[in-house]
Amino acid sequence: MSHRPLPGRRSVLRGSLAASAALTLPAGLGTAPAFARSGRPEAGWGVQTGDVTSDSGLVWVRADRPARMIVETSATESFRAPRRWHGPLLGAGTDFTGTTRLHGLPSGEQIHYRVLLADPDDPRRTGEPVTGTFRTVSRRRRDGVRFLWSGDLAGQGWGINPDLGGYRIYDAMARLDPDFFLCSGDNIYADGPISETQALPGGGTWRNVTTEEKAKVAETLAEYRGNFRYNLLDANLRAFNAQVPSVVQWDDHEVRNNWYPGEVIATTDTRYTEKSVDVLAARARRAFSEYFPLPTLRPGAREGRVYRVLRQGPLLDVFVLDMRTYRNANSPDDQTTDPQGILGREQLEWLKRELARSRAVWKVIAADMPIGLVVPDATEGRPNFEAVAQGDPGAPLGRELQIAELLRFVKHRRITGTLWLTADVHHTSAQHYHPSRAAFTDFEPFWEFVSGPLNAGAFPASPLDGTFGPERVFVKAPTASNVSPAGGYQFFGEVDIDGGSGELTVRLREQDGSVLFSRTLQPGRVGQ
Repeated sequence: MSHRPLPGRRSVLRGSLAASAALTLPAGLGTAPAFARSGRPEAGWGVQTGDVTSDSGLVWVRADRPARMIVETSATESFRAPRRWHGPLLGAGTDFTGTTRLHGLPSGEQIHYRVLLADPDDPRRTGEPVTGTFRTVSRRRRDGVRFLWSGDLAGQGWGINPDLGGYRIYDAMARLDPDFFLCSGDNIYADGPISETQALPGGGTWRNVTTEEKAKVAETLAEYRGNFRYNLLDANLRAFNAQVPSVVQWDDHEVRNNWYPGEVIATTDTRYTEKSVDVLAARARRAFSEYFPLPTLRPGAREGRVYRVLRQGPLLDVFVLDMRTYRNANSPDDQTTDPQGILGREQLEWLKRELARSRAVWKVIAADMPIGLVVPDATEGRPNFEAVAQGDPGAPLGRELQIAELLRFVKHRRITGTLWLTADVHHTSAQHYHPSRAAFTDFEPFWEFVSGPLNAGAFPASPLDGTFGPERVFVKAPTASNVSPAGGYQFFGEVDIDGGSGELTVRLREQDGSVLFSRTLQPGRVGQ
């Protein structure tokens, strides 16, 4: 394995998180940890980096009051002769969050950074710096690429449990020292209140850290913001954010379960006073853009779109999809024509163009929903479907028509090295799709790997739809629904691309990092 070693990185991070110590999980429950207020701005919510390239990166922070964001970078943790970046003024308009773009960075190098928050009225008064580190993308193939993916955090009422040490899965992921982490959606559960306690099946009690904003479903902008802040109360997550850049996409629970544009919430759902999902989605999108370092969601970005491509050197391009914003309404999904589908026409054409342009050895399609797993939607009391498949194993219908068009395009343009990664279904599995098993046959074989949840209820394996010929090669899932994280079944996946051979190895891992399943794929080979 040619992935470059990075000695000393872990010791850097142990020192970097001292400024976040004020948010250590409390022994008691019922209130969020309190800041030790001083006369200077503080950054107790930690730092994050996102969408890192070979020469740039985005750094995020949240202040406890109005402050000017300043970032300093260095090649070493001693910060000798640092380079300084002047960021935005953080205020109430963005919930005191802000992102600073760093550019002109060296390729394939470890970047040490620290964020200072200055008093807007007296720039000499700065709070304690909060430090972190990230690695820029290498232009050298021999360096290899390693990243992780998963999704679904704080779902079904299973929040930060101090008895279990909080979100422990992030510590296991950090030990693998990935180049980045792909969060495949459901970063929050805005529709999932978190109470102080929750009964465990078979006896016992699950305890949660709670906050006011998590006491009900999110409707207001303040409540959506509070959902993102909730997860940052966890020390494991803050430590991970300070070490590993993120590539973030969204799915349904950032707004509401199984939502689609134009949806109107039924009057029988008394949890919501705001019935327009479009109104809720606009508020959620704003909070989403404030709490992650996302270039496409900054003010002035075209449509504030989530979908984008991240080029990770000669070995890898990551195509981040948005299967939520442009979809048609959830339905029985059995229509024989479907120009809108789950991606929308514009996003589909963008994906085709970018796949055809890509010269990377591997092309990971980061989907927030699976292709061949049947995901029903009973939200409106009708037998609708939420993802692509609808359980009819015959010729493509509904949203399957759009996926068939994409798969046909990939085959006829001779695009190699495509791989689908997703989360959403709260179990882990590996599916191989092959035309010899399929009703629709005009495509080349491909793999789809599923992982998650990070900290949410686990559910039984979803049934397969035979339209594209999936075979489930591996699965681990409970037999009961909504198994708590205390019962296991929390997962993440790893992708490791060797710089010498170009081989790509996928490992499906449990919460403690142990490997459940591994598959190595050869570059450029069809039908593997």
